[in-house]
Amino acid sequence: MDLLANLALGFSTALSPENLLFCFVGCLLGTLVGVLPGIGPTATIAMLLPLTFSFEPVTALIMLAGIYYGAQYGGSTTAILVNVPGETSSAVTALDGYAMTLKGRGGQALAVAAIGSFIAGCIGTLILGLFAPPLAAVALNFGPPEYFSLIVLGLISSTALARGSLLNALCMIVTGLLLGLVGLDMYTAARRFTLGQLELYNGISFVALSIGLFGISEILRNLESKTESEVKVREIKGFMLSKEDMKRSIAPILRGTALGSALGILPGGGHILASFASYTFEKKISKTPKRFGAGAIEGVAGPESANNAAAQTSFIPLLTLGIPAHPIMALILGALIIQGIAPGPKVIETEPALFWGIVASMWIGNLMLVVLNLPLVGMWMKLLKIPYSIMFPSIIAFSVIGTYSIDMNAFHVYEMAIFGALGYLFMKLWCEPAPLLLGFVLGPMLEEHFRRAMILSRGDPTIFFSRPISAVLLVIAVSIMVFAILPSIRRKREEIFVEDAD
Repeated sequence: MDLLANLALGFSTALSPENLLFCFVGCLLGTLVGVLPGIGPTATIAMLLPLTFSFEPVTALIMLAGIYYGAQYGGSTTAILVNVPGETSSAVTALDGYAMTLKGRGGQALAVAAIGSFIAGCIGTLILGLFAPPLAAVALNFGPPEYFSLIVLGLISSTALARGSLLNALCMIVTGLLLGLVGLDMYTAARRFTLGQLELYNGISFVALSIGLFGISEILRNLESKTESEVKVREIKGFMLSKEDMKRSIAPILRGTALGSALGILPGGGHILASFASYTFEKKISKTPKRFGAGAIEGVAGPESANNAAAQTSFIPLLTLGIPAHPIMALILGALIIQGIAPGPKVIETEPALFWGIVASMWIGNLMLVVLNLPLVGMWMKLLKIPYSIMFPSIIAFSVIGTYSIDMNAFHVYEMAIFGALGYLFMKLWCEPAPLLLGFVLGPMLEEHFRRAMILSRGDPTIFFSRPISAVLLVIAVSIMVFAILPSIRRKREEIFVEDAD
């Protein structure tokens, strides 16, 4: 009965005119950035953060969440029709989706991607609603040592699951942790790394850093490509699936949903890992693996279901523990903090309308996305013909205005420019900036819980190993790190990163 009452509260919140409008806006923007390669939900959410400050917290979160899971839908459209994945997680969909398009079955590929995404999104949201409250209740028993170990586990996991060199990822984490120390000490009010700048007393602007690292740097990288590609879309004959198509798709959709729901909770980009893992699994268990890569509908159904289920369940660690699973969740965590909401297990108890409103909005948003994606395919394809030379000036202008409007402080614009240049430099050095953002967001929390734990133990560091939950979390973190440095795993990480960069 409690679940039904909570869902009733959630739907009454999500169905208010304002929240319904911004759920639609988020889904529309998410589909747009998913369709357009080179922008992505991370940069979009970063650039829209200043706009959400004037919203109610639940409205802001509903819109930002819609952008995130909407991008998972939109990325598959271009992957299937023109072999251009709008999102990294949609790259594997292009293997069989585009092959189906070449055979005149692009409509069927889009249909199964939409159906699988809708089913997976709904089930993933149900899992969020069912499992988040019990997990939050368990987390209420955590003390500073347990939270410190949990954050360490999150940082190590995100490093281990990130693409590219493990050493580079560790360097990015440490850089983020150091940047998070800038400002006044939380206990002594001593100035740390402020360089004599009054504007840095409150620390580096989260919005300026995120827009610079993911928005401005992405624009600089895209401007290196001087050629404008002409997109040619083949005719879509119909979306109707045959009985054979449905028979081949149902099991992969369910398996992809289960796999994505589990992997989405992991730090480091579970939605990307889920889509690749689902494709590999479907190919491995197939009686005719040679069909994969040549237009197997299972190769579209499984990965699309997996990445959308993972998109929903990645909210579980954020809303129950206050730990972001990947950079997009870190941005949403930053939005929560800026709105004055302390992330963690008490959010469900103290802000029930916010939590259950987000859960309900995800069901509504998934339904909206089915309507937005299939009937409007032609419109999305036309957007691909817009020259990037027209788009990037408006993106930069919007970023500058948004960053300046936070405190009406030009210093934040300079910060944004600096981090934009640094983000571009990191890309050139094969350093993925995502771990830096996680380190920056989690660094102050890590320091706070470490110092509280040391005060409780009167300076005895063994407190982290003498408490069972804390010790288990640290052992898991060490195990993940050992696994990540295995030669075969390390080579695979670097190969994937190079492929994506190319």
